[in-house]
Formats: sequence, C-alpha cells, structure tokens
Amino acid sequence: MYAIVDIAGQQFKVEAGNEIFCNRLPQAEGAAVEFDKVLLVENEGNVTVGAPYVNGAVVKATVLSDSVRANKVLVFKKIRRKGFDKCNGHRQKLSKIQIAEIVLA
Repeated sequence: MYAIVDIAGQQFKVEAGNEIFCNRLPQAEGAAVEFDKVLLVENEGNVTVGAPYVNGAVVKATVLSDSVRANKVLVFKKIRRKGFDKCNGHRQKLSKIQIAEIVLA
C-alpha cells in the first residue's frame, strides 16, 4: 500500500515505515502529525485518485528530527572582464519524518 501525499507544498510517494525529508514543519521533534492532502492511494491493486484529494484518507507520521540541514547549494555570480565575482551558499532546513500508517475511511 502506498500513497501520494502533499506535505508542506511538495508531493511525496510514501509507504508505511518510510523515512523522508520534507520542508521544515512547525511541529517539534517527537510529535505526531497527520496529512489529509492525499492525492492518490494504491491498496492491493486498487487505485483511488482524488479530485483533488481522496476523501477520508489520512497519512499519519512522526517527526524524527526538526533541524536537519540539506546539502549546500552554491550561488556564484560573475561579470566577465570586470573583476567581479561573488559566491554565496545556502543550506535549507528540513524535517525528517517517519510514516507510521496510511488510513482509509
């Protein structure tokens, strides 16, 4: 059984037991969260597609860590022949969550 769920503005394919990194959530570490924006559910070959969301479907998860940082992305700017170059870096803050179960109503 798997589901396509919208978490913090991004879509993820999740199964029970998966650990995923998503954009930072407001919940603290160890908190239980529920996501009701389920776009698709596959259960033993039966596929249910929402319009836009599947009614009664909920994905339950637990926040494992709320302060994980992604890999650094470098932003490099250069103007040729002018002696100008600038390098900035950015590391996005992420939340690590573990999917507990997918519940259908």
